[in-house]
Amino acid sequence: MKVKVTLYSLIVLAMIVFICAGVYVAFMNGYIRLNYPSFKDYPVQGIDVSHHQQEIEWDKLDKKKVQFAFIKATEGGNHKDSMFQLNWREARQNKILSGAYHFFTFCKDGEEQARNYIHYVPRDSIDLPPIVDLEYGGNCSPANRKEDLIAEIANYFEIIEDHYQRKVIIYTTNEFYKNYLQHQFPDNPIWIRDIIAKPNLPDGRDWLFWQFSNRGRIDGIDTPVDLNAFNGSREEFEKLLNKKAVVSE
Repeated sequence: MKVKVTLYSLIVLAMIVFICAGVYVAFMNGYIRLNYPSFKDYPVQGIDVSHHQQEIEWDKLDKKKVQFAFIKATEGGNHKDSMFQLNWREARQNKILSGAYHFFTFCKDGEEQARNYIHYVPRDSIDLPPIVDLEYGGNCSPANRKEDLIAEIANYFEIIEDHYQRKVIIYTTNEFYKNYLQHQFPDNPIWIRDIIAKPNLPDGRDWLFWQFSNRGRIDGIDTPVDLNAFNGSREEFEKLLNKKAVVSE
């Protein structure tokens, strides 16, 4: 009897392990996720991409799921994303509204990073406002960070906003927002990452974009890709657009 119970328990345990492993693999490869914001509640949804997505078949993207694309342009003081120019050209040729983002490194001054972005992203080419990525992941070690990080970010914003005449959108994580951005830069829209649940910023601030998955699956992209939703109607989204850049197409 004890042998039968033990064998039965091992079989059940093996089944549980198998199921858990399958769910984990499916989650890590983007086939299931925790957030599924509806198009009824969030009618404008899109993606953000970089060289990590390799070469994208932009003509195969579902235009309902990909109404806009945030494309990595620059990082730090001199790095340029190797796929930016191709992604930028293909997105615009396929009539996907585009914005360019800069990954802000904590060990470079804001002016140097702003000049890098300005040099690479033409002023009249962007449909959506310029974007800055503020997060710990992949960034400089604490020992190498600028002492007054907020001042460097503010300097970056001043130069970028003077050049493009548009408010910078801040992409960030819950952790970085909590530690640095509460009650800071109140006039800059927030694009928040939360792959667990609908965002709720600790200071009650509204957010404009929500990165709800970092491992989505989209036809035309071979790798997992970040999925995003705009917090508003299509009409509200269109108010963000650079009409001159759109018309010029």
